Amino acid sequence: MNLSREVKTAILILGCLGTFIFGFSYLKGTSIFDNDKVLYAAYEDVEGLVVGAKVTINGFSVGKVKNIDFDENYQNILVSFNVRNDLSFSNQSVAQLYEAGLIGGKAIAIIPQYDSATAIKDGDILPSEIKPGLTELVNQQIAPLQDKIEGLLTSADSLFAGVSNVLNYESQNNLKLALNGLTESISNINNLSKSMSRIVNANEKVFNSTMGHVESTSKNLSQLTDSLSKIEFGVTMKNMEVASEQLKSILSNLEEGNGSAGKLLNDDALYTELLHSSEALEALLTDLKDHPKKYVHFSLFGRKDKSNEKK
Repeated sequence: MNLSREVKTAILILGCLGTFIFGFSYLKGTSIFDNDKVLYAAYEDVEGLVVGAKVTINGFSVGKVKNIDFDENYQNILVSFNVRNDLSFSNQSVAQLYEAGLIGGKAIAIIPQYDSATAIKDGDILPSEIKPGLTELVNQQIAPLQDKIEGLLTSADSLFAGVSNVLNYESQNNLKLALNGLTESISNINNLSKSMSRIVNANEKVFNSTMGHVESTSKNLSQLTDSLSKIEFGVTMKNMEVASEQLKSILSNLEEGNGSAGKLLNDDALYTELLHSSEALEALLTDLKDHPKKYVHFSLFGRKDKSNEKK
């Protein structure tokens, strides 16, 4: 059977059209020959998610994203995706939007809950959540740090402004003068240290001799303390007690009039006799002084005193 050129051309066009439709559907992640289940999930933000992105369960690809559009109220983004028809899990399973990689865009991971009483069916809307990606986590960690750095920079700016206000021209001059004075003081301390070193070096011999005398004195004191430690202070104190008792006994005898010394101290008659004897002796000495010839006979020629012969 011979076909005309027009028929061949029409068949070629239809074949190309069918191939285009099949390829376009395949690139979009849909197939015109399968009967996969179509599910939905609503998100507040789907930045990075594109049509054809994979849908996984526990990391295994089970479908692809078919369409992304606003919901009927234009409040959220409604995402439709297909999954294999042989899968059966609860319609309360969560469709989690996650970041597939730094340059891999985003994908949907289904966190399945297996409950046969509420198995999914075509057209179900699954609960949704968005898992923070690496960029978002970094931004969450950096944001507080950024706020702290900004506050620190603000405080540093205020500090520098305050220091600038305090360190005016006069304050700067005073600070320079203080630093100069400190430098001069340090120089004086260094000079004093050098002078002390020279004095110590010059008097090293004297110092050594003095230390030798101190050491000798210390040894003498040590010997003295050793000698003192050897003295029997107990025997000495006992002897002093005995002597004290004897002295006490002597004083007691004197008070009682025992012995010659006691009688001399306590006998009034003896005192009276001694007083009379003293008076008589004094009268005798006075008479001897006034009339010495009466008691002393002396002549160069051996003559006697006539007055004495007459008597």
